[in-house]
Amino acid sequence: MKEQYKQDFIKAGSIAGAVRSFGKSLIKSGASYNAVIAQIYEKIKELGAIPAFPPQIALNDVAAHFLPQPGTDIIFSNQLIKLDVGICYNGAIGDCAVSIDLSGKHQVLIDAAEAALLNAEQIIKVGLPIREIGKVIESTIVSYGLKPVRNLCGHGLGYYKIHTAPSIPNCDDKSVAIVKPGMTFAIEPFATNGKGLIYEASDPTLFSFLKEGKVQSGYAKALLEKIKAFKGLPFSFHNILSEDLSLIETKLGLNELMQLGIIAGYPPLVEEAHGMVAQAENSVLIDKGGEVFITTRIG
Repeated sequence: MKEQYKQDFIKAGSIAGAVRSFGKSLIKSGASYNAVIAQIYEKIKELGAIPAFPPQIALNDVAAHFLPQPGTDIIFSNQLIKLDVGICYNGAIGDCAVSIDLSGKHQVLIDAAEAALLNAEQIIKVGLPIREIGKVIESTIVSYGLKPVRNLCGHGLGYYKIHTAPSIPNCDDKSVAIVKPGMTFAIEPFATNGKGLIYEASDPTLFSFLKEGKVQSGYAKALLEKIKAFKGLPFSFHNILSEDLSLIETKLGLNELMQLGIIAGYPPLVEEAHGMVAQAENSVLIDKGGEVFITTRIG
């Protein structure tokens, strides 16, 4: 790990943590989903970074990968909300999340997710089997009478990449991977009062570029040029809307690119039993000397 990358990663984490705190302060009953997201984008720009992925707010039984369809909005009222923020600074990534309960009924889910995250952070060291992180997350969440979401996990963070090896499980996955110097990754517990599994639902609003390919339609070609500007980072339907293409043409272009395997689409992830879901997340760096940095934790 080069010193410059280490410092950039720490800086990215610091910015991500600050944006998470800012976004959390905006999420109140009566606030507009779209207005909150717009202010988060502005804060990221103000702090000298770009989004590592579109800021997302998932509600109630939706664990992640949710944005309203273009032309629609949501007014917050009594939902259990997950705010997930990713920051890219000079290619380095900070990824973090927080949950907010506007109903007053689900604080135990938030407490369980946050406690699981903190307990996992406290055991990280070089040589630790990564499955032990999953064990701690699971045992903590279960101690609250809840379940971890077993088919969601944390993930490695790379240069302009938000999902790389290793996977950081939310239960004991029996893996043989260990924590090593130079690793950067996100720990991401999800706690639920449901089944503990998620499924993909409805149409995707989040996408990422996978590979080059030959396209046929003019609108797919136009979209591909816009998509390449994201440098491989995920983007949303909203990010590529413009006056150049109609809404229908944009949808057709995205579908063509997905069918050709040029881009991937990510539908909302919904808890199988429609249980409520809370999320907590921080980013971690282990430098070449083995020192552990929780880069997104503020205070």
